[in-house]
Amino acid sequence: MTEPASPRVPLARPDVIVDFDVREGLLFVSLKNIGDASAYEVTTRFDPGFMGLDGRKDIAGMNVFRRVEFMPPGKEFVQFVDPLCLYVNRHEPMRLTATMTYRDRSGDEYREVISHDLRVYLDLGHLVAPLPSSTPEP
Repeated sequence: MTEPASPRVPLARPDVIVDFDVREGLLFVSLKNIGDASAYEVTTRFDPGFMGLDGRKDIAGMNVFRRVEFMPPGKEFVQFVDPLCLYVNRHEPMRLTATMTYRDRSGDEYREVISHDLRVYLDLGHLVAPLPSSTPEP
């Protein structure tokens, strides 16, 4: 008599994602390992690239997106981009694709491609803190 096949247990592996979030009217981008194993040599490419911090910082070109040597499970890097209204008013891209490449401890390579459409946040209501005025009040 043959024994029934045991259910296949998925192997623990890294799973690195890029996500965008808007909290209280502020846009953030994050790089996170949501997998069950560490990721190594993580690189992220954005298409198109985008600027933040009032158009003065190349967010897509930051070191955290160029290469992270090691990301344990649950590790997350979060970067403030801009108030959403300023990002939109500068005509920064609202549709972006993030491509992450990385490997696991055994050297197996992975590639993830995630498309984002930031226009979804334009339909949602947000509590927006007032921006500081460039001129002092009398």
